[in-house]
Amino acid sequence: MTTPEAETKSPDDSSDPKYRVIAGLLRGRILAGDYGGGRRLPSEAALVARHGVSRPTAARALQELVREGLVERRAGMGSFAVENPAAGAGRRELGLLTPQWETTEIFEKICAQLAGLARARDFGMFWKNAKPPAAPPAGENAKRAASEAETAGQLCDEFIKRKLDGVFFAPLELSANRREVNQRIAGLFQQAGIPVVLIDRELAEFPQRGALDLASMDNIAAGSLIASHLLKLGCRRIAFFTRPRSAPTVAARIAGVREAMVRAGTGGWDGDSVIEGDPSDAALVRRALVRRRWDACVCANDRTAAQLMQTLLRLGVRVPRDLRVAGFDDAKYATLVAVPLTTVHQPCDEIAALAFDAMLRRLANPLAPPCAFLATPRLVVRESCGTYLPR
Repeated sequence: MTTPEAETKSPDDSSDPKYRVIAGLLRGRILAGDYGGGRRLPSEAALVARHGVSRPTAARALQELVREGLVERRAGMGSFAVENPAAGAGRRELGLLTPQWETTEIFEKICAQLAGLARARDFGMFWKNAKPPAAPPAGENAKRAASEAETAGQLCDEFIKRKLDGVFFAPLELSANRREVNQRIAGLFQQAGIPVVLIDRELAEFPQRGALDLASMDNIAAGSLIASHLLKLGCRRIAFFTRPRSAPTVAARIAGVREAMVRAGTGGWDGDSVIEGDPSDAALVRRALVRRRWDACVCANDRTAAQLMQTLLRLGVRVPRDLRVAGFDDAKYATLVAVPLTTVHQPCDEIAALAFDAMLRRLANPLAPPCAFLATPRLVVRESCGTYLPR
C-alpha cells in the first residue's frame, strides 16, 4: 500500500500541468487501495492548501478522476473513490511490484503514471507495497535487505495467486543476494505464464541483457551527458561515488562517464575513480575523495549526492568551489540541499509510457524477442557543478 505521506508531496515543476500531477498522485493511491470501500477523498480546499495550487486546478484534478470513473462527486458531501474500481467482467489486470519504492521518488511517479495509463486502456491495476522497514541500527543493513527480499517474495506469491495478466517489476538492489531474489521472482512469474516488464533496472549485470523487456532511462547516455558537461567546465579528474551492490543502471552510468572522458582524451580515469561505500562515512570520504584532489564527483543518484554533500560540509570542503558534485534522478530535494544539485532528470512519464507500450506488445505477442525501451535523459544545471562560479 502507498503511505499517507505520498499524497502530501507537492507537484513539481515538470512540464505536466499541475492538475495532472495531483490527479496522478490521487489515482495511484486509489488504485493501491488506500481509499478502499468508497472512502472520501481530500476536499478541493485541502488540495489547495496541500499542493499550493488554485481552486480551479484542484477541481480539475478531481474532475479528471471522475472522467476516468475512479471518483464520484456527491452534492454537498464531497468526492468519493469508486468502490473496487478495478473490478469488471473480463477486464484484464496488471500488477506493480516495486518492493523498494520508498528508496527513490521516481518509482512513485512511474507507478502513478502506469496506473493512469492502465485505467485509460480499461485495465485493472493491482499495486500493493509493504510498509517500508524502519531505518536499521548501525551494522544491521543486512537485516533490512533480508526483510525487503522476503517482502518481494510474498508480494510475488500474492500476484501469482491473483492470476494477473502482466506485471511491472522494479528489481531489488543493494542487498547481497539481490541477483538470486530477482531471478527467482522473475522465474516464478515465468512459470505462472505472467509476462514481466522491468522498470528502471535489469536483472543481468551490466553490460549483459536478460530475457525480459526493460523500460528505463538511457543510463549510458546519462552518464556521458553529465561527464561531458563537467569536462566543458574544465574538470579533468572526475570520480564516481556509489553504494556497494547498486543496480546495473549505476554501472551503465559509470560506463557513460568513462566513455566521455576517454573520448575527451583526459587520461584521468583509473582504478580508483569509482568509489564504493557509505557517503556518510567521513573517514572514507576524506581518504578516497578529498585527499585525491578530484575536480568533480558524480554520484550514483541524488540521494547519494545529498548525503555526500553533507559529509563534505562537515569536512570543510566547499561545494562547488573545492569540489563539484552532480547526481541523477532530479529528485525534489535536489533543490533543497544547501547547494542546489546539478543532476540528470529522470523522464518518469516517458519511462511509464514505454513500459506500458512494452506490456501491450508482450501481451499481443508473447513470443516477441525481449527489447530495451530507453527514454532520453536531460541535464538539469544548478549550482553544485560550478557552472555559475566566477571565471
